[in-house]
Amino acid sequence: QVQLVESGGGLVQAGGSLRLSCAASGNIRSIYAMGWYRQVPGKQRELVGSITSGGTTNYGESVKGRFTISRDNTKNTVYLQMNSLKPEDTAVYYCNIVLGSYSYRNPYWGQGTQVTVSS
Repeated sequence: QVQLVESGGGLVQAGGSLRLSCAASGNIRSIYAMGWYRQVPGKQRELVGSITSGGTTNYGESVKGRFTISRDNTKNTVYLQMNSLKPEDTAVYYCNIVLGSYSYRNPYWGQGTQVTVSS
């Protein structure tokens, strides 16, 4: 069906930068939105950033001004540029793609990639 391959995670020092990539393949038809979420053990998965097919972006409050989401429609790829990283950004980051439309959404998730920010 649909596969999401994530890359770019790793270990970085506080204040550093990291760029995550997620490439979608398979039965890609109408894309409603793509985004990144993150999860820390014991906590709820939260939105980091999302971008619709029309280019509208949405960010979690804690990352506004530091992270930037973008996409390459020709490659079905979404990126997350993370700057000024903080230890509290440490989490497993999951790529998400939603096919369909606002009223008919079909989400898919990546395996997740670990991001660790040292202090």
